[in-house]
Amino acid sequence: MFRSSRLSFLLLALPYALGRIVPGQYIVELENVSSLGAKRSYGSPHDALYSDLQKRGIAYNVQAQYDTQGIFVGASLSVSPEEISSVASLSGVKAVHPVHSVSQPKRINARVAKAGDATLPDAESTHIMTGVDKVHAQGITGKGIKIGIIDTGIDYNHPYLGAGFGSGFKVIGGYDFVGDAYTGSNTPVPDSDPLDQCNGHGTHVAGIIGANPGNDFGISGVAYEASISSYRVFGCTGSTQDDVIIDALLKGYNEGMHILTLSLGGVDGWIEGAAGVVASRIVDKGKVVTIAAGNEGAYGAWYASSPGTGLDVISVASVDNTVIPAQNATVHGVSHDPISYLSAIALPANNTLAVYATSKDATVTDDACSALPDSTPDLSDKVVIVRRGTCSFVTKLANIAAKGGKIMLIYNNVAGFSSISVGDYHAALISAEDGAWLVSEFASGASISLSFPQSGGAANIPSATAGLVSDFSTYGPTYDMNFKPAVAAPGGNILSTLPLALGAWGVESGTSMATPFTAGSAALVLQAKGTGADIAKGLRSLFQATAAPVSATTSDGDLQTLAVQGAGLIQVNAAIGTKTIVSPTQLLLNDTAHLNPIQTFKIQNTGSSTVSYKLTHVPAGTIATFDTTTGFPVDGPIGVTSSHATVLLSQSQVTLRAGASATIIVTVIPPSLSSSTLPVYSGYIRIASSAETQQVSYLGAVGNLKDRTVFDTTNKFFGFSLPAVLNSTGDVQQNVTTYSLSGDDQPSVLFRQFFGTPLFRADLVSKDFKIPTLSHHKRDLLSWLFGTNANSIAGVKTLGVLAEYDYIPRNSDASDAADNGYSTIVVDGTFADGSKIKDGSYKILLSALRVSGNPNLITDYEMSLTSEFIVKH
Repeated sequence: MFRSSRLSFLLLALPYALGRIVPGQYIVELENVSSLGAKRSYGSPHDALYSDLQKRGIAYNVQAQYDTQGIFVGASLSVSPEEISSVASLSGVKAVHPVHSVSQPKRINARVAKAGDATLPDAESTHIMTGVDKVHAQGITGKGIKIGIIDTGIDYNHPYLGAGFGSGFKVIGGYDFVGDAYTGSNTPVPDSDPLDQCNGHGTHVAGIIGANPGNDFGISGVAYEASISSYRVFGCTGSTQDDVIIDALLKGYNEGMHILTLSLGGVDGWIEGAAGVVASRIVDKGKVVTIAAGNEGAYGAWYASSPGTGLDVISVASVDNTVIPAQNATVHGVSHDPISYLSAIALPANNTLAVYATSKDATVTDDACSALPDSTPDLSDKVVIVRRGTCSFVTKLANIAAKGGKIMLIYNNVAGFSSISVGDYHAALISAEDGAWLVSEFASGASISLSFPQSGGAANIPSATAGLVSDFSTYGPTYDMNFKPAVAAPGGNILSTLPLALGAWGVESGTSMATPFTAGSAALVLQAKGTGADIAKGLRSLFQATAAPVSATTSDGDLQTLAVQGAGLIQVNAAIGTKTIVSPTQLLLNDTAHLNPIQTFKIQNTGSSTVSYKLTHVPAGTIATFDTTTGFPVDGPIGVTSSHATVLLSQSQVTLRAGASATIIVTVIPPSLSSSTLPVYSGYIRIASSAETQQVSYLGAVGNLKDRTVFDTTNKFFGFSLPAVLNSTGDVQQNVTTYSLSGDDQPSVLFRQFFGTPLFRADLVSKDFKIPTLSHHKRDLLSWLFGTNANSIAGVKTLGVLAEYDYIPRNSDASDAADNGYSTIVVDGTFADGSKIKDGSYKILLSALRVSGNPNLITDYEMSLTSEFIVKH
């Protein structure tokens, strides 16, 4: 698709709330010293940059400086937004990127486990799912491979993470870029010790990679003999910034890590993010980089997370574990199997407790949502059974506690298990079936009680979603129609290490867990095959070719869309043992308006004997990505349909001698579907011999991404039409209002985007401005790059730019800005170039270049206009 050649820069008025952009901070990429011509007298390109900034009187502060030749040379600067176009125009400046805030990964289904429990049955279920158990049986455990974890730090004092730091220990090194108190909005306090005793996320990640075997839970890390370096980019709470992440990426690269893994990111959808670009360049130098695909599956497609959007990195989706770590309660008085409850640690009950149900009706919908009746007995010596539904768990538990209840079991109102929030109460979830049985026994007057073994009660509940893509896993593809995520790994209900101060062991879910699993798996491949650049650069393709496709449901039917599973669940033993190499392993078809229907891939037999291969088309489910009623993408999990593409192959069978190869021509005909929902279709070409199976993945969209509506101009969500002018109190301006633009007396514009845009602008226009139409507009093909035509959008004259952003993702359909539900820009009295806004009557023009659009053609923009407001100083 057409790509804009513009450098990535932005101008903005402050304050604002748009995506993850940090106001007034920029990552400036520089050319090498040798390319600076007359500037060669400077000791470095940084010196040349700082000298030029000083000569032009541009105030700046250096947040970080980067100097890794061939990867990234530049600096992170604090600069007034009004000056950034001048910075971008300096000699030796290659590109300018905005700094993005990166939130800490969402903690999903997190709960503490208890050391001392008996070994869990099938404790290494994730290893069995992926063939890691077979690789371990061959003695391949990651020895000699160095993995850098960019996260919250590690509690390296944990006995199963080596109980030490430095040479000779499992955690051989690292660096703390931020300090405990860093929140993402204050000054980092770096030091050389990446110890984490307050957060835990990075320690959980580290255990998935490297936990030593022999622990009481019977688990081990995927690559438990690998060496780990910890690069801490988060404090105890809060967020970080991608300039810090770049610093960590470069340090890990320069310290010789074979693999860098990042369980972090934020919604983006574009490949141009600075951290993703740096990560991709590191891959091109022969290293492996694994990055989480994101935990935003609830918001549907076109929501890919950066820096996982980097072209060559391995973006990792999550599939659910086959089992859920739990505990068993013993039944007394009535013959019955133990009852499993969803907790990694035993409920603190040392005595046998009589069962008491708050309702004898197991179908009641609002059980214990109101204060329990006066006839309720003292519940302090009982285990209280209550049904899920209607009100919050904490409300139910508070009402039970008011009658003395201390130990509670909540039975589900649907099949299966899911994590619940119980506050500070001692409570856990049990199945709907077990709950109904306990209620029935209680109602019948049976003498039934439960005990909760404090050790030896650990169990594994078979997961109802075993091996399926986790509901939280983020959907791609990118707006560039790139294949994100790349592969999937176990990430749902994963038991691993925690800091000793936070419980030592715990269960968590997320692509944050799937990503280190993939990093550990990469270490096994590198140990087996070697650490050469070609091996490392080809690892994503190797994992994709040998992955196991994931079904959409537990019943027979369509495969899950590749927009959320990538090429499938990694199979590490197959990746190591394969004798067949296919390339490329992903065919990017684009949308139907820019369709690349005819493509090729090569099959190479690297074995020592002749092999015959059968080639077949295996379609995956198609998803309708847009809701024509709301205008937003369909919320996840998105159901799949059987409207598949037609795939024609130049050969259905090929026989290759040892060392020989063959090229296969593929012709893809998209399914005949309405483009109104922008369907995404996908599937595989399977290459099967008698000994092994490989695959090539494909993905495309029905329709034209350029036709997608960018701005929400409806009143469906807020009850008033968008974009809307908000007054100084944050209320919608009902009538034309006058603002002084001093203090807090400033208007702001509230808007939402259905789809991403490679270029967004907010301009001030007169109250009589009319959005141009093709019938009366004369196209102006002069570029307005870097202010050369700053008061014109492809020939449409405006009074001045208020804000400009490159490569902006869509909003979600959430209700608040924290979940990217909407964006705002405040009119603070100045244009983006620093000039003052004069008295007058105005509107704000929002302009978004459509995906694949030409920035010089007005017909490629979507425009939206606010209501009128007045400025009088």
